[in-house]
Amino acid sequence: MIEFWLSAGLLLLAALSFLLIPILRGRRQQQEEDRTALNVALYQERIAELAAQQAAGVLDDGQMAKGRDEAARELLADTEGAEPARQARLGKAVPLLAALLVPLVALGLYLHFGAAGKVELTQEFAAAPKSLEEMTTRLERAVEAQPDSAEGLYFLGRAYMAEQRPADAARTYERAVALAGRQPELLGQWAQALYFAANKQWSAQVQALTDEALKADPNEVTSLGLRGIAAFEGERYQEAIDYWKRLLAQLPEGDASRAALQGGIDRAGERLGSSAAQPAPASATRLKVRVELAAALKDKVSPQDTVFIFARASNGPPMPLAAKRVTVAQLPLEVELSDADAMMPQMKLSDFAEVQLVARVSRAGQPTRGEWVGKGAPLASSTQATQHLTIDSPDL
Repeated sequence: MIEFWLSAGLLLLAALSFLLIPILRGRRQQQEEDRTALNVALYQERIAELAAQQAAGVLDDGQMAKGRDEAARELLADTEGAEPARQARLGKAVPLLAALLVPLVALGLYLHFGAAGKVELTQEFAAAPKSLEEMTTRLERAVEAQPDSAEGLYFLGRAYMAEQRPADAARTYERAVALAGRQPELLGQWAQALYFAANKQWSAQVQALTDEALKADPNEVTSLGLRGIAAFEGERYQEAIDYWKRLLAQLPEGDASRAALQGGIDRAGERLGSSAAQPAPASATRLKVRVELAAALKDKVSPQDTVFIFARASNGPPMPLAAKRVTVAQLPLEVELSDADAMMPQMKLSDFAEVQLVARVSRAGQPTRGEWVGKGAPLASSTQATQHLTIDSPDL
């Protein structure tokens, strides 16, 4: 923004120069007029002296005429370089007043109609965000600056979902659909946000949105995944397998979600007893972790503050695979994380070979952001020994 305001200031100085030039010229003209008046006065004084000498008999008529002509030539020589007099209609007050008002009016009009906020936001986006919360804040400001941008609303909705704010995401996707039309991908994202905002309760609206999305695009990935989750939780395992297999066919090789999705298909096949799916052995994955609060933080937190204890994949989706929620007052505490604590049926602790343990204190009760955090090193999900986590670092 410094470069912008510097350029604007230089342009303003250039504009002011056009207003101040008439005043400077007026001063020069006044000096020319004063010099001309002085020359005329000297001429008149010279003529008076010649007349007095003629009256005294010192000069005759010829000498008088010669002296008058010489005085006239001198007057002409002194005044012939002077500029012609101009009619000053505005005077000095109007240009000076305009010089003061022009920058003030220009600044006011720019702040009201201009794009200073957008310029600043563009420069801010040039630097990479330091956290998911900072990215969300930037996207919120971008949407505020450009409320008709469906693309900005789409990415803001994705950020809300990553922060586990599905209600905010649902409202954002609804606005995006109103702007961009009922595109299958937007409908699927909207339906997913509504589903999680309703605490994983299927509704007529979610059904209608996924129906519409899959009718327009039978391979719409979000709707396929969502339908599979709903079918699995409704114990319609064959239906879940069908949806997830269609989704699996859309994912490229090497995608981090393929392993979790295949795990969901295997579990559904196991429960169904279907020969079409490879049954997976019962998982015995259990991670024991003892969580403590650093002594230096005891005066900086409240006993009612929420503590999230969770395991997430070291190389995979950022969302928790298994999580428990307690309060600061319960610390120190030992908990056990297993597949029973899974956030989503198709993404469980036993699906990943290596995980990371995290404990976060959040005054607002947000699992994705808080004030203090403790993180463990990556470890095998089959680890049997009790792990120790100390919450001792700012959550940046």
